[in-house]
Parts: sequence; C-alpha cells; structure tokens
Amino acid sequence: MFTQPLVPVGNNLVLSFLLAASPIIVTLILMGVLRRPAWQATLGGLIIGLVMAVAVWGIPSSLAFASVSNGMVFSILPVMWIALSALFLFNIAIQTGRFDAFRMWIITHLPNDRRIMLVVLGFCFSAALEGVAGFGTPVAITSALLIMLGFPALEALTYVLIFNSAPVAFGGLGIPITVLASITGLPATTLGSTIGLQLAPFACLIPFYVMALYAGWRSVKQLWPVLLVAGGSFAVTMVVVSTWITYSLSNVLSSSISLVATILFLKFWQPVPDPAYAVDEAYLAQAPAQTGHWSGPHWQGWIPWIVVVLVVILWDSLHIAKIGATPVHWPGLDQQVFISLYQKPYAAVWNFEPLGTGTAILVSALLTALITRISPQKFWAALKTTARQGWLAVITVALTIGLAFLMNYSGMTYTLGYAVASTGILFPFVSVFLGWIAVFLTGSDTSGNALFGNLQVAAAHQLSLDPVLFASANSAGGVMGKMISPQNITTGVAVTSLKGQEGVVLARTFKHSIFLTLLMGLVVVFQQYVLH
Repeated sequence: MFTQPLVPVGNNLVLSFLLAASPIIVTLILMGVLRRPAWQATLGGLIIGLVMAVAVWGIPSSLAFASVSNGMVFSILPVMWIALSALFLFNIAIQTGRFDAFRMWIITHLPNDRRIMLVVLGFCFSAALEGVAGFGTPVAITSALLIMLGFPALEALTYVLIFNSAPVAFGGLGIPITVLASITGLPATTLGSTIGLQLAPFACLIPFYVMALYAGWRSVKQLWPVLLVAGGSFAVTMVVVSTWITYSLSNVLSSSISLVATILFLKFWQPVPDPAYAVDEAYLAQAPAQTGHWSGPHWQGWIPWIVVVLVVILWDSLHIAKIGATPVHWPGLDQQVFISLYQKPYAAVWNFEPLGTGTAILVSALLTALITRISPQKFWAALKTTARQGWLAVITVALTIGLAFLMNYSGMTYTLGYAVASTGILFPFVSVFLGWIAVFLTGSDTSGNALFGNLQVAAAHQLSLDPVLFASANSAGGVMGKMISPQNITTGVAVTSLKGQEGVVLARTFKHSIFLTLLMGLVVVFQQYVLH
C-alpha cells in the first residue's frame, strides 16, 4: 500500500505546496497566458502532474496510471454523459426551430434591450438549466441564445460564466450538498441553510456586477430595479427554500421564481430605451425556414426546457438513477493508497449508473423530438452536430479529471489542503480557496466537496472554529472556481466560434473568479468572527 507523503520535499511545506500546485499553474499559464487550446493546456498539466506524482510524491507508476484511468472513465460517465445529452437536447431544439422560437418569444415579450436580455437569460434562465444539468451545458446553451440575439461570442461566454456561480452549489437538485453531508457527517439541512446564507449576497450582487462590466455604472443606475428583482428574488427564495423547505429544490425554485418575477416585473416597469443597446434589426426577424421549418407560436420555444426540468425532477423523486446502479471497485487502485491526512485507506469506486441524470436528459431530448415531430433526417443531423461539438470537450474533460484523480491519489491535493489548513488565524479567509482549487480541477462543486469537505471540518476542529461554516465555505468558495474550470469553459465554447480559444475566455474570467472568491472569504470571516 502506498502511503501519501504530506510534505515530500525536505520537510519544507512551502516548497511542497508550490510543487503540488505546479500542474495547476502550468495549466493556467498555457491557457490564460499562452492562449493554448484547453486540451493542450490540460495535457501539459497532466504530464507535469505525472512527473511530480511519481518522482516527488513517490506513487508507483501503476497506481498513477490507474488513478488517471479512473478519472477519465468518471469524466465520461456521469460527467460528459450529462453534457452530451444536454447538447443533444439543444441541437434538437435547433433542428426543430424551437430554439429560434424561444429567441422570438424573448424578443416579443422583453424590451428591445440587450442589457435586459442578458439578465433574464444569462442569470435567470441559465440558473434554471444549472439546476437540472450543469457541467457547462447551461453556459453553452445560454451563450448560443445570446449570440443569436447579437452578442459577440466572447462577451456572451464571459458574462454567462460569471453568472454561473451562485446557482452551482444547489445545482443538480442539491447533489453537491448531499455529498458534502455524507463526507463530513454533518446535517445536510444545516449545511444547505448555511450555504444559502453565504451565497445569498452574491446572488443579489452578481446581476449588478455583470451589468457594470457589460454596460457601465450608468446602466446600473438605469436598470437597478430589474437587477434587484432578478437577484433579490433569487436570493430570498434560495434562503427560504434551503432553510425551511428542502435544499434539493433550492436552485430550481429560486431560478424559476427569479425568471417569472423578472419577466412579470418588466410588464409594469421598463428602462428608458437606449438605442446603443437595442437588438440589431438583423437579429429581430424569424430565422429562415431552412434552419428549422417552424412558423408556429413562439411559446413552443419553451417545450425543450420545460420537458427537461419536469423529467429530471420526476426522475430524481422516483429514484430511477438507482435502478441498475453498480459500484465498480477500480482494479489495482481501490484500497491501495493510504491517506496520511485522514489516516485511512483511499477507496476507488466508480459508481456505474446507466440510468443517471445524463439518461434523464437524453429521455428529455427524445420526448422533445417526439412532441415536436422531428423528421429522421433532422434527428440524425442533431446527433451528428452533437458529436462534432462534443468530441474535443470529451478529450479535454478526460484530461482534466484524469489530472484531478492523479493529484488526489498521489497526495498532491492533500498537500495543498494541508498547507492551506496550516495558515492558522488566516484559515477562515483562505479556506474558500480549497473549494476554488478543487472545482477548477474537476469542474464540479460535488467533487470539490468530496475532496476537501473533511479537511475543512478537521481544520475547523483544530482551530476551535465552526465546522459547519467551513464545510459550507468549501462549497461556496468552489462555485467561484467554476468560471475558470477548463471542463466548464470547454463545454461552454463547444457551440460557439471560440472552439479552441478557451485560453482567451479564461483570461477574461480569471480576475473575476479571484475577486469574487476573495469576497466570499470576507463573508466567511464575518460569519465566524462577528456573527458567532
């Protein structure tokens, strides 16, 4: 059995931390500075990770490659199975003309103002998709819609990635919190309530923040009522549902109420028209017949999204994902690594769920195809387009999560966590960066909670701090890393002209990710030292 060293480099924790972080640093530099495609950047990070894991941390090469293969298989099922199924639903909506119908519904029912459309779609609508799908697909679908309304691709992706933060902790019907509770042994209801309180200020802030980036403070002053309705209704609903109802429905209900409240509010209040932000005439017309052959009522543009929300909620309530689920103990890796930090063997179990969330979304796509009576030719075209859009994302995500698993099993990740937990009085402020690192690596708040949830609790006990607060901080900090995760960005660019230019997107979002994570750190400090 391989025992993970926590400080492998001459008993020097700082140097060990820097070497453990080197795969992340290399990936960030290749993507954000050298502007290499995400698959090249993550491949570079994986190569550096293998060198460090074997040569410095001393993991046997057989275990190193077994951990990478485990991560790559996990990246396909469930992660990319969910993403590809959602992309397939998107392409069916495109082929049947329902996506264009949805665009026309938005144009008809909202003011002719790109700023308003950015809030309603980028924040409210993408949050609703995050509640059932996640893994970058809300970014891809919403960005594509904004591009169809005249937004440049880079702007659309950047702003939707920033919006895709506060909803993440309760995404997938609250799975990140369910996993955090099972890992830490803390009550899921208490964790959900605490995370809701941590993220509520950000849910209210994000619409103002993005509007300031997009259109400046003058537009914030002009649009503050609708920004407050969108962010405020989301924040209040999130706190109420996560505290007094059930955290699993927090994101679905928050985003739905925010979407409905914002659209209804715009029936009674609208900003003074600004020609600078009016949608260009070229984007206001119905799409040509060959892109969808649909000239019916625009409300049918909602069909794909209503179907997927209802199916996923029903799927979860009936526990269909558990049917046929089989735990696979990974050969040559399961129980072969000893975690020094937690003093226990490291399990390597891949949960094979043929009827998981990805299958629920695929069923939604097939139901949408039946309801909209898609022709066999267009169904096949949607399938081919999904394969063309998704193959590079599959490779990139496999490399990214392969690296994450390698760092986990070699002990590199635990060295990072141990170093952060050793900061003493600064720990409340920097604890959120543990979740940030984990979500950057895995693209998943769920995986980040599984990775560092226990560490946060152990460090909190050692420092006589509130364990619930810091377990929650791991999840709340992790959501700010979502906007720079190679997995999230790669899936997001799959349907745009920026495919292969993920580094350009990362360079735009990185500073916002750091800034918002620092703000979250201040919130945690306030909760620990002022409210307790």
